[in-house]
Amino acid sequence: MITVQRLDLKDARVMLEAAKAKATEIGVPMCIAITDDAGNLIAFERMEGGKVTSTTIAIDKSYTASGAKKATHEYGEASQPGKPAYGIASAIGGRLMVVGGGLPVMVDGACVGGIGVSSGTPAQDMEVAQAGLDAVLAS
Repeated sequence: MITVQRLDLKDARVMLEAAKAKATEIGVPMCIAITDDAGNLIAFERMEGGKVTSTTIAIDKSYTASGAKKATHEYGEASQPGKPAYGIASAIGGRLMVVGGGLPVMVDGACVGGIGVSSGTPAQDMEVAQAGLDAVLAS
């Protein structure tokens, strides 16, 4: 029998709450998106004051992280001129994100979903995403 693990709404809520707590702690209201292993949106929240333009960016960061099974900042490094993935940011209709803030959720070597965060600097987005990831992996 094949058993497929995925994030569910309960997991997504754990991630959202932890990410929101970190965003509040650092004083940056964020847009936070959680996707399943196929990049489909499970949950989303734009905190009061989160940038409207960051809505799509957060969702696409999570989509990239879960669908490609790779952190978005890793694509950022590899997609610079002269690097092996130069131009990849235009892939998938422009949905592939190359800015930090998208992390895959890996369980036993398998990607079960992703989290994407946007509204701060890439470092702040990554910090908030990591808080959400840490919370679900600890639960």
